[in-house]
Amino acid sequence: MALKTPDDLSALMSISPALAELNFERFQDWDLPFTRANARPAVLAFNGDTYIGLDAAATFSERDYTHAQKVLRILSGLHGVLRPLDLIQPYRLEMGSKVEHPGGDDLYSFWGDRVTDALNADLVTSPGSPVLVNLASNEYFAAVQPDRVDARIVTPKFLDAKGDGDYKMISFFAKRARGAMAGWIIRERIKSAKALVEYDGAGYRYDQVRSSADEPIFLRRTDA
Repeated sequence: MALKTPDDLSALMSISPALAELNFERFQDWDLPFTRANARPAVLAFNGDTYIGLDAAATFSERDYTHAQKVLRILSGLHGVLRPLDLIQPYRLEMGSKVEHPGGDDLYSFWGDRVTDALNADLVTSPGSPVLVNLASNEYFAAVQPDRVDARIVTPKFLDAKGDGDYKMISFFAKRARGAMAGWIIRERIKSAKALVEYDGAGYRYDQVRSSADEPIFLRRTDA
């Protein structure tokens, strides 16, 4: 990434020249090793909608951060898999980016088995029957090989409706809801997939009729 020009980055990420220049400078300014002086914990470094929903800075206690380090994993186009307290420096590189490399032409082929292998290594330490609660977007979870994951995978879905309209997934709201559920799982020390149905954050309610065991559905209706 450090070899790419601002124009390369603008085309690769479909971003403005100003953002491309900013991220060019970020890749040029990487300073190793990462320390508390030049980097931030990953869970506090991202500012997308999912991390706004997670709201770790405002809602996590010291013990919550310690617990999150054990149970939460962040998928990253640049780093593969991160723990919440892993130090990172600012960057922009979405998992779906078409980055050419010797082994292929995108980040999915670059990461290959490594993301799944890293998750499996962590799942080994999970007590009881391990469960992977997938709160990632489709773009990021595509880096995982579900048939190789050594755990049951549960993927909550969040649907919204206005007035008498039909329920549907609205990306902006779903991203924040996924982050909020991740925060709830950590703060409440949720230890089983069955307990997920108790989630009622941001006005969402579990819908048993629409749900399956591995795809619990949460609905929210707002005024038109």
